[in-house]
Parts: sequence; C-alpha cells; structure tokens
Amino acid sequence: FWRKYQGKDATERFDTLLAGRRAGANRLAIIHHIVFPDAGVDSLGQFLNKRLGQKSGEKQVEELYAKYQNSSYNLTDISYLAGLHPLELWLLAYLNQPGAHSLADAIEKSAIARRQAYDWLDASKAKGARDSRIRAMMEIDAFSDIHRRWREMGYPFDHMVPSLASALGSSGDRPAALADLMGIIMNDGQRLPTWRFSRVEFAVNTPYETVLLPNPSAPERVLPVEVAQVLKEALGKVVARGTARRLSGAFALPNGAVFTTGGKTGTGDNRIFTINALGERGASKALNRTATFVFYLGDSHFGTLTAFVAGRSAGGFNFTSALPLQALKGMAPILSPVLTGARLTPLKPAPLPASDDVEDSSPSEQVEPEE
Repeated sequence: FWRKYQGKDATERFDTLLAGRRAGANRLAIIHHIVFPDAGVDSLGQFLNKRLGQKSGEKQVEELYAKYQNSSYNLTDISYLAGLHPLELWLLAYLNQPGAHSLADAIEKSAIARRQAYDWLDASKAKGARDSRIRAMMEIDAFSDIHRRWREMGYPFDHMVPSLASALGSSGDRPAALADLMGIIMNDGQRLPTWRFSRVEFAVNTPYETVLLPNPSAPERVLPVEVAQVLKEALGKVVARGTARRLSGAFALPNGAVFTTGGKTGTGDNRIFTINALGERGASKALNRTATFVFYLGDSHFGTLTAFVAGRSAGGFNFTSALPLQALKGMAPILSPVLTGARLTPLKPAPLPASDDVEDSSPSEQVEPEE
C-alpha cells in the first residue's frame, strides 16, 4: 500500500483508492471517518458532495456522521463494512497527518493496526478461509512487485489489477509505452529520457532572446545487457521468419543492403461475453478491435503503429496485425531517406503563369524533386 500511494497528494490518493469501485454515501462516510477522525459534520457533507457529484441531504449527512463517529467499531470491523483492507485505510489516515512520512515510520506506528488486521487468522476455525486469504495476499503482493518492475520499463499506469488477464499481458498498454520499451531494448537495457523538443527559442534577435535546451540525465539501467540483446535478436526473428515477415527486406540502404529490422505483432478483439448457468458462452458485445506492431529499424530508430476501432462498430472489422505491417511497408519510400540520414530536395515552385493563363495552370507543371 505504501508503494501504491507513494508520491501522491491527498486528492490523488482518494482517486486511486476509489478507482474502479462503486463508492456510495455509506462507504465514503466510513473512509472520511478513518482519514479525517477529527473532522465535523460540515466536512463530511462537503466530502460527500464532491465525491458523489450531488448535494447530500443534511439529515442523511448527520445520520452517517453519528453512525460511525460515535460507534464502537474497531479498524477491522469498519474496514470490512467499507470493503477495504484495514491497513490501506490506516495508511491513508497516516499520510493525511501533518509532518514528514516515511515507510520506516509507518511500519513502526502501524504495529498495533497490523496485529489487529490479522488477529482473525488465529481466531478463525475455518482453515480454508485462512489459506484462501493468505494466498490472495501473496498474489496481491506479487502483482505489486510486477507493477513496480513494469513501471521501470515504461508501463504508464499507476496501478494494475491482479488478474489472469494482467498475468497474460492484457494490461491496456499505451502505444507510447510500447515504443518506450523498444527504446530500452535498443539501448542495451538502459532507459533514456524522451524529448518532444530538442531546442526551443523565444524572442530571437531581440534583447530578450532565450534558448531552452534539455537537461540530459544519466541513463537508467532497467534490464541486463544480455537480456536486452536476446530480446532484440528474438524480435529480429519475428520479422525474418515470423508473423511480421512481410516487412522483411522492405527497408534498404543505397548500396543495396537491408536494414536490420525487428518487432512484435499483436491483435486484440475485445468483447464482453454472456455466460449462462451451465458455463456456456452466449452472445457477445464488441468493445474495440486493435492491431499493433512495435518495431525497431536499424540501430537508431524505433516506434509503434496501431490500428484501432472503438465501439460496437468494431464488430464489423476482422483485420489483424498484417494491417499495420502493410502500412509501415508502404511508408518505406518516405522513411528510408530519414533512416539513412539523407535529405529530400524540397519541391521547386513552378514558374508563375501569365495573369490571363491562371485558370489553365496545372499542378503537373511543378518540378519533381531530384533523386
């Protein structure tokens, strides 16, 4: 939980806590009681109005305040009513207190809360329930470690849902994050900063001229060199004789040699299926369809290309990752000069026609760029 909320302000912590949850007035009142134990009725009303997006009645607010403020519920009981882990609520209350916060200090001060949170493991006679809970906590802890490692390699989200889908890689990555991962592989396991601009100039040729340049930071190693090299070799085989082989030989050098190219394809047909009591799959509803190719070209260029159809109309499409592959292959004449460092000669403007021949002018009169 410390890693989950580290570096976030109060608003961001609440957003993270409630992400993907249905939080009604009762649950929000419990959270408010734990996190703001000394707050009054007015504070609870403001909190509910902000989080529910509607004005709560004064009578309802007063009843909720009295229900939990003057109750004899302990942390474990009240966390059960909120559907949250007691240590998560304890940590939110701790982070909301003034002063400096550290993991070591939180561990020291949470000693009693941690014992109370797991007293039931010894008190319960249901061994199956204990074992199930322990396995669930081990799984959550494992996914927390997975998320930390993924974040180091460009995963763009603040948290991930522990599930089979996440374990298989259905994690909703963004195209930029995939390209970031390819850049790490290209740089032998080192993560370099991403810059949108290499130079910004203001008020040129004036007394107020200002030039802004990036402040280069040291590369961060997130993968061993050997792992990155094996990955790059495997990605090359995908183009050489795998699902991306239609791209093989598409990018050539002026001397006839071919750019070393590698990448990974992926196709997603995301649907919601209805399942009956017998476990049989019934009707389905299309959410979106995607086809992606993340790639490297030569030793200095990499990126990602995605075809995406959103909504119910996705059900009318059946394209695969061959679509972005073909699109990238068609871009070869445009990209090859950039990859080789060549510069296309800009179009030369055609001679202006006489004023009485303007209507007869044609774009075909423009001079083509030189090879």
